[in-house]
Amino acid sequence: MSSTMVAVIAILIAVLGLGYVVGRLMTLRAGMLKAAAEPIEVDTTDLGLSTTGPTVVHFSAVWCGPCAGVRRVVNQVCAELPAVAHVEIDMDANPAAARRLSVLSLPTTFIFDAEGRQRYRTSGVPSAADLRSALEPLLA
Repeated sequence: MSSTMVAVIAILIAVLGLGYVVGRLMTLRAGMLKAAAEPIEVDTTDLGLSTTGPTVVHFSAVWCGPCAGVRRVVNQVCAELPAVAHVEIDMDANPAAARRLSVLSLPTTFIFDAEGRQRYRTSGVPSAADLRSALEPLLA
């Protein structure tokens, strides 16, 4: 094998390895709840948020496979915490709400407090433990 061919193969392996590392780093935070530095005020009048406690809002679509995972996790947590409301919004049926909240990928999940301020946001499927730990302080 010529030295040029060996160099090309080495470069190809390095590029593939770098692509793998970058891809893993980009998806590492998927599903992790990110707290808003300050509660974010946004027009939520048409989302059906609870005024007596926190609300979990998640955007989904019929064609979104991971959205079923979010639905299972949110239903489980809401069954454990009955003061928490759950609203699922079909992004295809309500694109205006998705634009207003800057939803760029599915599934995207938000937690709003009783005053309608956005407190947390995540893309991907959150864990039940993370969702519970984000909601419990809002119930006090």
